[in-house]
Amino acid sequence: MDLSTTIDTLLVIAAVAAATPLLVALLPWLRVPQVVLLIAGGIVIGPEALGFGSPSSVQVLSDLGLGFVFLLAGYEVEIALFASSPGRRAMSSWFITAAVSGGVVAALDAAGIVRAYVPVAIALTTTALGTLLPILREHDMLHGRFGHHLVAAGAVGELFPVLAIALFLGIVNRFVALLSLASVGAIAVALGASRRVLGRGRLLEIVRKSQHETNQAILRCTVLLLMVLLAATNEFHLDAVLGAFLAGMVLRRWAGSSAHVLEEKLDAIGYGFFIPIFFVYSGMTLDIDSIADAPLRVVLFLALMLAVRGLPALLVYRGVLRSRERLELALITATSLPLLVALAEIGRRNGTMLPENGAALVGAGVLSVLILPSAAIAVRKRGKPEPADTGPAESESADPDPVEQAEPGQVGH
Repeated sequence: MDLSTTIDTLLVIAAVAAATPLLVALLPWLRVPQVVLLIAGGIVIGPEALGFGSPSSVQVLSDLGLGFVFLLAGYEVEIALFASSPGRRAMSSWFITAAVSGGVVAALDAAGIVRAYVPVAIALTTTALGTLLPILREHDMLHGRFGHHLVAAGAVGELFPVLAIALFLGIVNRFVALLSLASVGAIAVALGASRRVLGRGRLLEIVRKSQHETNQAILRCTVLLLMVLLAATNEFHLDAVLGAFLAGMVLRRWAGSSAHVLEEKLDAIGYGFFIPIFFVYSGMTLDIDSIADAPLRVVLFLALMLAVRGLPALLVYRGVLRSRERLELALITATSLPLLVALAEIGRRNGTMLPENGAALVGAGVLSVLILPSAAIAVRKRGKPEPADTGPAESESADPDPVEQAEPGQVGH
């Protein structure tokens, strides 16, 4: 692929990326997350529509964008969350979801609807917390008891599927996969320890003082870390995805008091350049003909996402949240898109997912983002809003929780 083709493709992708926030700003009634518009723009300029540019010419940059998706998702997660009461309940809900998903997708596999059920089973357990954060903040859904449980459920719905992806899809040999997970964990521990080592000298202080200057040492080291993770494989394997997610979690702790500053810079370089390329590229490579040939498959996956991921919340959060709040939580946790796009792209490359299933999953994810959060907001407006600083439910009053005393903004950005 020659350089001119790459530049031409980047030009049209940049045009879509630049037009998306302008469209949202000029049409405030168009309450659609930007990720949906980026995918739609990719479809329009892709080979199945206008045919502007070549997706293969920007695949490397798309890989970096996918890496930033998981890096920033990991950066949203506070590790202490998983030891809290909301974290434990969120993990219980996710494991119930995973068990139900395995059974349901096994039945679909037996019926011939799916070929390799593991990617689809994982897809039904995901939650698009990062995509929904602006909407949730706008409607004051991140505060109080409900907000803490919502953030925990979303964080688990992002982290655990990534772990499952790395374990079951990244490497055929399960022993090697476990060894890879252990290695990534060891690297994460080493990075965390390096902060304490550097803290004893002047190097860390020099790096922090220079973070607003032209050398941008912390940001460059972060990009280097991500590049190392991606360069570890000849093609974009899923253990690198896990590494990017864990790198985000470690970076939040490693940055310490500079975490907020680094977060702004990562948002700027990720959401400003690399991540839009990934989503537009995904739209350009989406198999629209498969969706058009089998639209009911999209509806089926959307219904399964709501049933498999959402319904367990109605059971797990009994006695903790009111029935209206449990319904809101079910609708929000069933909303997914970025991980579905990632799974579809990975499945397309390694042949573990039928193209029509990958396209249908992305289509179902788009519908979930368009429909389910709006339904949750409508349910919330019909009920009496909960005060922002309500304490834990009586059933958990004996279980003091440091996370529940913190604002959710300290858990996810």
